Order: sequence, then structure tokens, then C-alpha cells
Amino acid sequence: MAEALAQRTLLLPGGHLSLPPFCGMRSRPSLAAFTLVSLPKVEPLRSSSCDGKFHGRRLVVGARRGRPSRAHLGSGSKQMALSFKKATKWWQKGLQPNMLEIESAEHLVDSLLNAGDKLVIVDFFSPGCGGCRALHPKICQFAESNQDVLFLQINYEQHKSMCYSLGVHVLPFFRFYRGPHGRLCSFSCTNATIKKFKDALAKHITDRSSLGPARGLEESELLALAANKDLSFNYTSKPVPVPEEIQERIPTSAKLPLHAGHRLAQESEDKALAAAGR
Repeated sequence: MAEALAQRTLLLPGGHLSLPPFCGMRSRPSLAAFTLVSLPKVEPLRSSSCDGKFHGRRLVVGARRGRPSRAHLGSGSKQMALSFKKATKWWQKGLQPNMLEIESAEHLVDSLLNAGDKLVIVDFFSPGCGGCRALHPKICQFAESNQDVLFLQINYEQHKSMCYSLGVHVLPFFRFYRGPHGRLCSFSCTNATIKKFKDALAKHITDRSSLGPARGLEESELLALAANKDLSFNYTSKPVPVPEEIQERIPTSAKLPLHAGHRLAQESEDKALAAAGR
């Protein structure tokens, strides 16, 4: 009978047992007569509003893979901006110690005057010029193999007004300067006509002259730069020195005779009276 009762035993929620009614017995049977199977205690779910513990959800172990915070996004964008700023421009690659980028008109004038007897090559380029970009590696090779030559680079996009005053209207463009001779030649060439650059370099690199200080830009170019309102460059025309040979031929007192001066004054007075209708 005990086995039959055990088979008809029901398990209620909360772990309680429901026993069927026993026929023929008015009193409640003793539980000791039955063999109970121990079941795990199941606690009811609690509301998460009662405490801070996690209840009723799946627990994921590991790093959270949600959307990154705004602070993290901000730091990432700053790092990307820094990486873009550090990118080297094509005209900054392969530069040699004897290659100098010009920053202003005054910088150009001073660099030419301070070059002494060196051969100076002024390179006019533009970042958007395809011919300039293709020619740049070879110019760097020429600078590396000719350390005695000074290469001055002028960015056309940054110094358009200065290039206009210097008469540069085509790119790439080159000008050669040396010592008291000043400008030796100027021309435009590309990667296809690089022979023009090689010939000019071979011709003027051997010519040396130490008869005087470096001449630099032409007088007309200096005046054009000074007249340009977009540039902060000042220049005053200097008197041309007269050679000693000519000075010796000029008399020390080149004064007109007294009678000649009086005659000129009288003639001018007569012309003034005639013009007045007297």
C-alpha cells in the first residue's frame, strides 16, 4: 500500500507534496510511513528592484561588447587626426641638407645674397602639379650628388603673389643664380625634358667667380616685390656705383663759367616774358 501511495503522490509548487485522500482512515497518516525523495529547493524569482543583484537574466561573462563611449570615440578621432597630420607630403620626401624651402620674399632675397659663390637653383613647384611631382625624385638625386649646389624650393600655392611678381607663370620652373653674375638662366622642364636641366647644371656648376658679392635678384624683381601689397617686403633702390675709370675722367669742379650762367638765366627770362605776352 505504501508503494501505491508513493506513486500517487503529487509535487506542488514550492517543493511541497500533495497526498491523495486515504480511504478508510479519518486521521492524517504519519509521514514516517512514507519514503520521501529529497528534491532540490527551488527559490522563487525576486524582483531586481529590491537589491542590486542580477536576477532573471542571462549572465554574460567577459568584456562588454556594446557601443564605445563618447570619450573613447573622441580619443580615437584625435589619434586619427594626429596620424593624418604626420603624413609626409610628396614634396617633403627625399629632401637633402642642401635643399631649403622658402617661406617669404625676404627669405628668398637673403638666401640668394648669403649664398656667396655657390650655384643656387630656385625650384618653383605646386602640390597639384603632376609634372612637379614626377620630377621631384630626380631633383633630390641631383641635390644629393651635388652638395655644393643650393636648392631653394618655392611652393606656388603658398606664394602665388610672390611668384607673380617674379614673372613665374608656368610650372615646374627653374632659375639659376651665382655670385656677382646674378641670374644665369631660367627655363621650364618636365620629366621628359630633364636633359635641359642636366645641361644647365653641367654648364654652370664649373663656372666660379669671386669678383664681388652675390647679386641675387634683379633690380626690377626687387622693386616688383616691394610694390606688391600682399608681401611684407621693403626695398629702396640703391645708386649704381660708378667705376673708378669713369670717375677719373669727370672733372672735380664741373662748374659753368660766370658769363655762361648769366646768359642762360637771361634766355630763360626772355622766354618767360614771351610766354606771358609781354
